[in-house]
Amino acid sequence: MVSYQPKDLTTAKLHSYLLSAVAPRPIAFASTIDADGKPNLSPFSFFNVFSANPPILIFSPARRVRDNTIKHTLENAEAVNEVVINTVNYNIVQQMSLSSTEYPEGVNEFEKSGLTMLKSDLVKPFRVAESPIQIECKVNEIVRLGNEGGAGNLIICEVLKIHISEDILEDNGSINQEKLDLVARAGGSYYSRAKDGFFEIPKPLTTLGIGVDMLPEFVRKSSVLTGNDLGILGNLAVFPSEDEIDNYLNTSEEYGDLSHTDVLGIDVHKRAKKCIEQGHAKEALIMLLANNKK
Repeated sequence: MVSYQPKDLTTAKLHSYLLSAVAPRPIAFASTIDADGKPNLSPFSFFNVFSANPPILIFSPARRVRDNTIKHTLENAEAVNEVVINTVNYNIVQQMSLSSTEYPEGVNEFEKSGLTMLKSDLVKPFRVAESPIQIECKVNEIVRLGNEGGAGNLIICEVLKIHISEDILEDNGSINQEKLDLVARAGGSYYSRAKDGFFEIPKPLTTLGIGVDMLPEFVRKSSVLTGNDLGILGNLAVFPSEDEIDNYLNTSEEYGDLSHTDVLGIDVHKRAKKCIEQGHAKEALIMLLANNKK
């Protein structure tokens, strides 16, 4: 066994060990709003429930290890003292991951991730309409654990109202855990689906993904593509060029075979979905754009 004291490791290395050791962790998909009313949405896996009476949830936006800056969520919680904590199930995990991209201040992560803003009943921040459980909270206290990179900031939230999708409720009012299908965070690029175990999602691009909001409407409203598919497409660094689309139209034998028999484009969308699942998101988007252009 190899043993360390915290002082023996860099903060980044210690952070990595802790995230792998304390896992899987529930995810607080936190919606906040700044003093000017601009919404923000970001996931945090330093999170749990700590009391039922009073009902208390705590999550922690840590100071960034690389440059010791703080996150917009913390700034907003300080300014407005309200937050909505949305649960993350498998159906929205890719969109949740995309929302963690560090877009500039003022960029609406709801729009970038293709998720729907739903007005809350008691607090100013919006709920995530696609989340199966949405919890409106007031911020009772913020506890700062340090001033250096990696230091946590405990946002202690009191539950004001909880919204639960009827789709996950049993007749007796209890939550069906399998239908809820929660996702948790682990170390590195690993997540854990409660009923299936570990899987990987590549970390969002440091160069910023184009976002779901940049995809054409016919892609966003596809009857075949899921929210997770759109989240993967939104994490592409660059939108395909006209030359790439034209080249695909002129050279792809597979597309030619599909397009002659697929008047409504459904088969093309199904093929694009398969490409996404195989890790070829850019090729999938080029195929969809080419089909719309022909």
